Amino acid sequence: MINWLEFFYYFITGAAMLLTLTGLWFSLIMPGLDRWSKRFFTAYFIVLLLCSVAGLGDTVLYRFPDLELLKQIFLFLEITALTLPLPMLAVYLLQCCGENIRRSALFRAVAGLWAAFVILLAVSTVPGFAFYLSPEGEYLRSAGFMLLMLPVDLVAFLNLAAVIRRRRRLSRRYFLSFLIAFLSMGIALTAHTFFDVYPLISTSMVLSAISMLGLIMSDQVEHSIRQQRETAEQQRELARQKASVMVLQMRPHFIFNTMMSIYSLCNQDPQKARQVTMDFTNYLRKNFNAVASDSTIPFSAELEHTRAYLAVEQVRFEDLLLVDFDTPHIRFRLPPLTLQPLAENAVKHGMNPDAGPLRVSIRTRLTESGSEITVEDNGSGFDLSDSRKPHPTLENIRQRLDMMCGGKMEIMPKDGGGTTVKVTIPQTDLPDE
Repeated sequence: MINWLEFFYYFITGAAMLLTLTGLWFSLIMPGLDRWSKRFFTAYFIVLLLCSVAGLGDTVLYRFPDLELLKQIFLFLEITALTLPLPMLAVYLLQCCGENIRRSALFRAVAGLWAAFVILLAVSTVPGFAFYLSPEGEYLRSAGFMLLMLPVDLVAFLNLAAVIRRRRRLSRRYFLSFLIAFLSMGIALTAHTFFDVYPLISTSMVLSAISMLGLIMSDQVEHSIRQQRETAEQQRELARQKASVMVLQMRPHFIFNTMMSIYSLCNQDPQKARQVTMDFTNYLRKNFNAVASDSTIPFSAELEHTRAYLAVEQVRFEDLLLVDFDTPHIRFRLPPLTLQPLAENAVKHGMNPDAGPLRVSIRTRLTESGSEITVEDNGSGFDLSDSRKPHPTLENIRQRLDMMCGGKMEIMPKDGGGTTVKVTIPQTDLPDE
């Protein structure tokens, strides 16, 4: 019949095996780990798994006194696996602190003590040195067992002192993880030197596995957050570049025609020439300001930009371009170069002198879903369904609306001919005027 201590040992050993298998799986599949860390954690959890298997096998074989050789193999395998995580963790500590492992005094001391342990372990195969066989077929400790465990105990406390000494060079979570692993294993192995406390050793293995598994998971979370930030920054940079290209690649014929209109008006209507010059200057200034802007701007500034552009176009087209503004709601923000390119698009694609005047209407209103901008024209429009004709300006506006303020843009044909563009921007808590 299994007593409560044996039941606890089986339970805690099973938990250790489950945790080590989980850690081994995460070590192999997590993309956030670098190559060195992936190899270390894989080897570390394999050693912990061997330790659990050896401990479980030794406990099971205890009930079969005739299997003396097999019991001896499992016993030495268990002792080796129990002590191997200590030098492995020392190497990982040095790696995390950025120290040269081969030149480290800690590594040389741990390696020397481990070599002494291996030699003593080899000597312990001599009957009576560390163990002797009882008449019942059970392996009992002799006086040499304390000498066998002495180098391991020294490694445990040497590691504990090393992590405390390097606490300022480790992040808080790394320091706590190493501290839990070294302290639990050091206490368990030291106690095991004097008493048979295999359940305590299994418990220390569980704590060590949890601490290292926590490091893997936290590294993966940091990796995912860092990737998201990098992706978002790349998207913002791409949007800024597209906006800059869109501004710098202003239509040359628009500038040429505007300058020629100003030149003609200088003699015909000097007052109007001055006004057009002012509108064109204001338009250019707003364009250049938009290039330098990395965030949203007040709608009033974008509206002024659009008015300046349409004023220049009205001088060129005279009665062929009619503009209507109905913008009572202006207390919100939007990405720069949102409304002005939409108005320019309406003039570019809608203007047809043979079809009569082009009417462009710009309206704003506040709805339950946010601030709404509508740009409408009665022109011939353009075919959005034709995938062979790219529309980089509209796609650029759509991307910047989504990334910078969570806005959306919808383009649809207008009843009776023309195009309607509707932009919706979620309402902010503190709208700007």
